[in-house]
Amino acid sequence: MEHTGLPHDHGEEQNHTAAMQELLRDGAHFQNIADIFRQLGDPNRIRIFWLLCHCEECVIDLSAMVGMSSPAVSHHLRQLRESGLLVSRRVGKEVYYRAAENEQAQLLHRMIERTMEISCPEEESKAATGAPHLPPLDAEVYEGGGTSEQIETIRAVHDYLTQHLSSRVTIDELSRRFLMNPSTMKALFKSVYGSSLASHIREHRMQHAAKLLLEGDENVAQVARAVGYESQSKFSTEFHKAFGVLPTEYRKSQKK
Repeated sequence: MEHTGLPHDHGEEQNHTAAMQELLRDGAHFQNIADIFRQLGDPNRIRIFWLLCHCEECVIDLSAMVGMSSPAVSHHLRQLRESGLLVSRRVGKEVYYRAAENEQAQLLHRMIERTMEISCPEEESKAATGAPHLPPLDAEVYEGGGTSEQIETIRAVHDYLTQHLSSRVTIDELSRRFLMNPSTMKALFKSVYGSSLASHIREHRMQHAAKLLLEGDENVAQVARAVGYESQSKFSTEFHKAFGVLPTEYRKSQKK
């Protein structure tokens, strides 16, 4: 039997060797694999991906969970989404991320857990109880005080504020709208989200502003108003505190 014209003849069957050579010529498949495995080169990116295999979160809450800045988390999310490992959806002005339901994401998920010798929290919970696992957030909230109804109210406050970023809503207005004492609202909000109501919503405003600067054509003054700032100067100051650059500089640097 004739063999392929390789420098060394080790007796492989011609059809088998030819088939492998044909696959090797198609560099696109190997490039796709390399792009996916490139995501494993950063431990923070792996943490974020693994986390999103088990939940759906926005940038602000992801930042709090992994202890990183919002811009850094956004960078990793963009890389993962471009590789097809994440998907996102918009709810009002908020964008939520989760792992994609494709073979590549599932294989990477299993590889991470097998390599680290850890079990999927969701699977462990289902095996033990036969029911969906409650988010750890709830346990933290109950330890810190507050009834389940109050926690649902706090989440409703959060949703209301993130859907009305262009409006300046006072704590007294929220108290009247949601029928909760202002002091109780502020204390429970911090217990649930890990930061004060004002600073948490400011982070959301800055994150949304950054998105508008990258994806929209609005000028800085229009972006400022869209996230609740009548003063462009004050908006620019807050944006600089959050991202380390002024809005115009951020737009230029990110669009290069």
